[in-house]
Amino acid sequence: MEQTLISMDWQAMAPEWTVAAGAALLLLLDLLAKRSVSRAWIGALALLTVFVSGGFLLAQAGEPATQILEGSYRADSFALAFKALMLTGTALVILLSFVMGKEELENREGEYWYLLLFALLGGMMMASSTDLVTLFVGLELLSISSYILVGVRRKHPASTEAAWKYVVLGGVGSAFTLYGMSFLYGISGSTDLFTIQQMVPEALYNGSEGLVWLSLALMIVGFGFKISSVPFHMWTPDVYQGAATPVTVFLAVVSKAAAFALIIRVLLIGYLQLWMIREAFETVNWMLMILAAASMLVGSAAALRQTDAKRLLAYSSIAQAGFLLVPLVSVKQGIGTTLLPSLFFYLAVYVLMTAGAFAVTERVTAEAETGDIRAFAGLGRRRPWLAFIMSVLLLSLAGLPPAAGFLGKFYLMTGVIFAGEYWLAVVMVAATVASYYYYFAFIRQMYFRSSGPEEIKERRAWPAVVVGGICAIGVLILGLWPDLLLEPMNVIDWVQAITPVSSSVMEP
Repeated sequence: MEQTLISMDWQAMAPEWTVAAGAALLLLLDLLAKRSVSRAWIGALALLTVFVSGGFLLAQAGEPATQILEGSYRADSFALAFKALMLTGTALVILLSFVMGKEELENREGEYWYLLLFALLGGMMMASSTDLVTLFVGLELLSISSYILVGVRRKHPASTEAAWKYVVLGGVGSAFTLYGMSFLYGISGSTDLFTIQQMVPEALYNGSEGLVWLSLALMIVGFGFKISSVPFHMWTPDVYQGAATPVTVFLAVVSKAAAFALIIRVLLIGYLQLWMIREAFETVNWMLMILAAASMLVGSAAALRQTDAKRLLAYSSIAQAGFLLVPLVSVKQGIGTTLLPSLFFYLAVYVLMTAGAFAVTERVTAEAETGDIRAFAGLGRRRPWLAFIMSVLLLSLAGLPPAAGFLGKFYLMTGVIFAGEYWLAVVMVAATVASYYYYFAFIRQMYFRSSGPEEIKERRAWPAVVVGGICAIGVLILGLWPDLLLEPMNVIDWVQAITPVSSSVMEP
C-alpha cells in the first residue's frame, strides 16, 4: 500500500523530533533574550531535551522495527542502540560544557547549545537512515554544526586554525563520500541501500566491477576521514587541540559513534553481496585490516612523542579508531554473534573512558594554564580523588583490569583469533603494550613527580569532576559486571540492521 505523509508512523522519529524541536526552541529563546542575560539556563534546557529524547528512545526499546519515508528511515534495534550511545555522549558533553563561561564562548553561549543539538540530530539521522540521500543529509548536518562548534571561540587563534583545517579536510572527506555514493547510484539507479544490495551482484558480472570497487574505495576514504583512521587522520591532533575541550569530546565520542553507524549501514547493506563472494570478501577484509593495523601502530607511535596532553589523547583516539575497526574483519564469524556486540561494547566503553579522560585533562590543564602533560605533576597530592579518577580511566584506555577497557579489547582479540587473523592480533598486542608508555606518563606525573605548577588558577571545577567521576564509575561497573551491558546486547536482534523490515529475520 502506498504510504502518505499522514499515514506514516511518525512516532518512530519521536527522539529526533524532540531534539529538533529543542534546538529550534533554544534558537528562538537565544534570539529573543537580551544580550545581557546569561545563557547558562539554555544549557540546562539542552540537557533536558537530551533526557526527554532518551525517554522516547527507551519507550521504543523492544518494539518491532518500523520504517517510514518509503523505507529510507527506520527505527530498529541497531539504530536505537547507537542513538542511546550518542545521547549519553551528548549529555556528558553538555555537563562538561558548563565549565565554559560567557567570556570563553565570547557571548555565543546560545549558539553553542543549539548547535550541539543540531549536530546530535545529524548523528541520530545517520543511525536510522538506509538511503544514501538521508545518510548524507545527516552526515552534513553533523559535519557543518561541528565545523562551527570548533571555531566558536573566534578570538583564540588555535581554535580558528583548527576550524579552518577541519572545514577544508572535512569537506574533502565529504566529497570522497559523495563521489563514491554517486558511482553507487549510477550502478544501481537507486539511492535505497537494499535496492543497491540487489544490484551490486549484477554490476559485478556485467562488466561494471571496476565501478563497484571504485565506489567502495572512495567511500572508505571518506569514512576514514570521519573516524580519524590512518592515513586520513592528519586533521585530528590540530583540531582536537584547538577546539574547546567539550567540543573535542563531542568529536571524539558522539561524532565517531555516528560515523561507525554510517559505515556499518553502508558496508553491510549496500555491499553485503561482496561479503558473500570469497575473493571479494578477502579484498575488502584486507583493506579494513590494513586501515585498522595502520591506525593502531601510527596512532600509538605518534602518541609516544607527545608532551601536550590533548594532542597525546588525540593520537590515542586514532589508535582507538584502529581497535574499533577490528570487529569488521571478523564479520565472517557471524554478524549477529560477534561483529556488532563486540563493536558496540567497546564503543560504549570508549565513549566513557575518552569523555572522562578529556574532562579531567580540561580541569587540570585549565587550572595550570598550560596544556603540557607536566600540569599533572603532583596531582595525586593536590587532588587525590581527581588523580584516582584519571588513573581508572587511563587503566581502561590501556586495556588493563579491572576496568572495562580490558574486557573490550579481550572480546575484540578473541574475534580476530577466531577469524584466523593472527597477525592482526599481534598488532593489537604491540599497540596495547606501546600505549602503556604514554598512558602511564600521566600516572608518573600524578604520583611520582613532586613539582606541580607554581600557580593554580581557581575555576569552575564541578563539571569536569562530575563527568570524570561518572565515566570512571561506568568503566569500573562494566569491568566488574559486564553482563549489565552484555545481557541487553544479547537480547538485541542485530541482524535487523541489514535486513528489510518486511522480510523475515536472518539467522546469524
